[in-house]
Amino acid sequence: MIFSLAGLFVLSLLVGARATDPGEVLRIMPQAVRLAFDADFAASQPFNDLQLLIAGRVPRAVLAIFAGGALGAAGALMQGFTRNPLADPGILGVNAGAAAAIAIALTLGIVSSPTQFLWPALVGALATTVVVFLLAARGRGAGSYGPLAYVLAGMALTALLMSVVNALMLQNAAVLDMLRVWSTGSVAGRDLAVARSTVVVLILGLIASVFLGRTLNLLSLGDDIAASLGINVAGAQLMGLLTISVLGAVAVSCAGPVMFIGLAAPHMVRSLTGPDYRQIIPLSICLGAVLALVADILGRLLAQPGELPMGIVLALMGVPLFITLVRRGFVRGGV
Repeated sequence: MIFSLAGLFVLSLLVGARATDPGEVLRIMPQAVRLAFDADFAASQPFNDLQLLIAGRVPRAVLAIFAGGALGAAGALMQGFTRNPLADPGILGVNAGAAAAIAIALTLGIVSSPTQFLWPALVGALATTVVVFLLAARGRGAGSYGPLAYVLAGMALTALLMSVVNALMLQNAAVLDMLRVWSTGSVAGRDLAVARSTVVVLILGLIASVFLGRTLNLLSLGDDIAASLGINVAGAQLMGLLTISVLGAVAVSCAGPVMFIGLAAPHMVRSLTGPDYRQIIPLSICLGAVLALVADILGRLLAQPGELPMGIVLALMGVPLFITLVRRGFVRGGV
């Protein structure tokens, strides 16, 4: 999977509205990548148009990898902690909460550029993740409702929060200008400053998610059994809540409110590995990054000379999967 990710990264530098010669691109790629990452090098000498073009594609590939990896891990964690096979940060409102917080912060003048999106996104993601966990606890208690009703409640929350984003965009031209493309789930037009502003938090979130794999394996046996085996159930749930919030905030900061990666990646991995979260989580990180890059590349190929945002392509891919999971009986218990 790592080799697939590397190959897709190179392919993402070749694909776009402007035709490029693969041999020429591969020849100048080291300089173009350095141009994208090294501001001093970029200012030191002139570059030709092709080098500048490829350097402009590097940030979107990096941001797609960041967002996809974060969502893959967050989806696996959310499905494990809520014990709901349809759980996904995009479907259940976590990403929408982060997006709404960013729009509110922009409107109030608290932030002014995409490099500052992470912290309001974290606040919004944390608030909506708390709601999701409370719904999950209600769903396991007396008078519980089925997983599908839980997902429908999350979708209603997503619709409400995205309506807040759209209302703020329509009322404020500056917010509209900054969020118009981003709100569709796109990595176009971003630079590596956005990646640099999120990379440390992303790494911490991914490390935490991997370490939670063993805990999720024990929690899947039931809270009482997990507690008897030495797991602090409340502490584990708090750690999961914080990690999901961090990963959702990073993904939204990088690529906007993208959906379905967190649903698809864990299910695809689980079909290969079984229920062991020690394998599901790291592989979901890799597969999530692959899916995001594939969606970004397809968006550039399907609508040439323009492009489709990554979020739209993922929705086209994800909705059939969601319907398939419901029809195959992953959801029981009614609405």
